[in-house]
Amino acid sequence: MRIDKYLWSIRYFKTRNLGTTACKKGHVKVNGLVVKPSREVFSLDKISVRKNQINYELTVLDIPKSRVGAKLVDLYRKDNTPKEAFQHDELLQYSRDYYRKKGAGRPTKKDRREIDGYLEDSPSDRSYKASKINEDGPEE
Repeated sequence: MRIDKYLWSIRYFKTRNLGTTACKKGHVKVNGLVVKPSREVFSLDKISVRKNQINYELTVLDIPKSRVGAKLVDLYRKDNTPKEAFQHDELLQYSRDYYRKKGAGRPTKKDRREIDGYLEDSPSDRSYKASKINEDGPEE
């Protein structure tokens, strides 16, 4: 079975085209060598896949006939990914929390809500404005 089809069938990529693109970019290695999408996969091959800044390490146990359900994926591959790879991803998420530099263009919708919440009038000011409107009539 082709490597792009194998990665799609064991659910590492949502579409086969994504698997092909990853192979062309050099994100997929078999037994330590960068491979083309048409490379055949055999049992006991070691596959390394870089996806979302995580290097997944897999061992091929068997070749599925077609795409398999999520519960059956472990029958066809063994995941050897080290735990440190996932810990590194958690650290990257903390750095992505604030994605926008100060003074970089218009505020986003989320930023605008935070600014409005910070600058919101106190409850006593709102009641004063409401009573002022009722006495004078609607503002125009």
